[in-house]
Amino acid sequence: MKISNVWAVIPAYNEENNIVNIIKSTKRFVDKIVVVDDGSKDRTKDLAEKAGAVVLRHLVNIGKGAALKTCCDFAVEKGAKFVIALDADAQHNPDDIPRFIEKLRKYDVVFSYRKASSKMPLVLRFGNWFISNVVRFLYGISLKDTQCGFRAFSKTAYKKIRWNASDYSMESEMISRAGKQKLKYVQIPI
Repeated sequence: MKISNVWAVIPAYNEENNIVNIIKSTKRFVDKIVVVDDGSKDRTKDLAEKAGAVVLRHLVNIGKGAALKTCCDFAVEKGAKFVIALDADAQHNPDDIPRFIEKLRKYDVVFSYRKASSKMPLVLRFGNWFISNVVRFLYGISLKDTQCGFRAFSKTAYKKIRWNASDYSMESEMISRAGKQKLKYVQIPI
């Protein structure tokens, strides 16, 4: 079964140095790309448009959660069946997108996790371990990395996990809603 109508959504704030490469690399794997320029003061909007993305703009910076919700709402309203969320700062490799798409055949939500590294400060490793255990206890979702924003979900799942937070806490809110809704999920390493 081929999955079609996959859209990439990319919240961006002052990412003129990365946005063109992210869009060009992502285009190979998805049907459409939506970027929300979240009040950037640089050329993010113009460069994203020239690279071929649909660009929506927040006049002022209101946060990653708000920008991502704007992207997702637009994509779903325009007919996206599946959504891949990735960051504009080049920390997520678009070459991983086919792995997300493959998992969307069987799962409502695909989370990713960054491989543990001794280069990551101890306080961050502890924080991630602690949050992961709290999430498992409260919501029944077992994830290795609750804060990694490279994720994918179906249109149906999005309607169930749509968050209220306008900041980075939306990543945790998305997880809690997925757990409460008993959505079928999987995680993949990136």
